[in-house]
Amino acid sequence: MWLLFAVGSAFFAGVTSILAKCGIRKTDSTVATAVRTVVVLLFSWIMVLAAGSLDQIGSIGADTLLFLVLSGAATGASWLCYFRALQLGDINKVVPIDRSSTVLTILLALIFLGEGISLPKTLAVFGIAAGIFLMIEKKDVADSERQAGKGWFFYAAGSAFFASLTAILGKVGISGVESNLGTAIRTCVVLVMAWLMVAVQKKGKEARAIPKRELLFICLSGVATGASWLCYYRALQDGPASIVAPVDKLSVLVTVAFSRLVFGEKLGRRAAAGLLLLTLGTVAMALL
Repeated sequence: MWLLFAVGSAFFAGVTSILAKCGIRKTDSTVATAVRTVVVLLFSWIMVLAAGSLDQIGSIGADTLLFLVLSGAATGASWLCYFRALQLGDINKVVPIDRSSTVLTILLALIFLGEGISLPKTLAVFGIAAGIFLMIEKKDVADSERQAGKGWFFYAAGSAFFASLTAILGKVGISGVESNLGTAIRTCVVLVMAWLMVAVQKKGKEARAIPKRELLFICLSGVATGASWLCYYRALQDGPASIVAPVDKLSVLVTVAFSRLVFGEKLGRRAAAGLLLLTLGTVAMALL
C-alpha cells in the first residue's frame, strides 16, 4: 500500500505546481506560500480528527517532536524557495531542478538511515541524475546568474536541498507517530515560518489584496499539497525513504503534461530525453 500512497503523492504534487503557478502571477510568492499553508494546516488537522489520532499528542517523545519541528522548518524553507522559483521561471525548468533532491535524499538515506543500495539502484540513481542534467540548459544557469540574485535557478536549487532534508528528518520524525498527526504538527511549524517571513518582509498588506481568482488557485494548491503530504508521509511511514522519495518525484510527469496544456510550455529534444531518463531511473528505483 505504501507504493500506492507514494504514487498518489506524486500526482497531487504535480497538480500543486500548476495551481500554484496560476496563483502567483501577480501575488508575491512568500505571501502566497503563507496563505497556502493556512489551507494545508486546516486540511491536515481535519484528517487528524478523522483518523482519531489527536489523543496521541501527549505521547510524542521529545526526540520525535524535535525531528518533526526540524522537518517542518526544512519544508518551510523549501516551499519559500520553490514558489519564488516558480514565480520567476518556467515550470518545466524549475521542477526538474527541484526534483534533483531525489539523488541527495537517496545518499542521505544511505548514510543516516542505513538503507542499502545495490548496483542496479546505483545505476538508477545515475540515470536520474543524468536526466536532471539534460533538462537543465547552460543558458538557464547563465541567465539566472546575470539576474544578480533574482534568478530562479538558485531558488530552485535551494528548494531541492531543503526538500532532501525534509524527507530524511520526516522519516525519523514519524517513526513513532501516526502519519496524519505528524503531518499536522509539521505544518504548524511551516505556518509560523511562512507568516514570520511575511512579517519580516512587511508584506502583510499584500495578503489582503490578493486578486480573488489567484486566491482561489492558491487555496486549491493548498488542498492539493495537503493531499500530497498525507499520501507522502503515509508512504514514508511504511516504506523506505530511498524509494518513496523517487516515486514522489514522478510528479514531474504530471507537471510537464499540465504545463503544456495550461501554459503552452514545450520541452526540447534534450529536455525530453532527460525527462525519459529521469522517469526510467525513478521507476527502476521503485522496482529494483
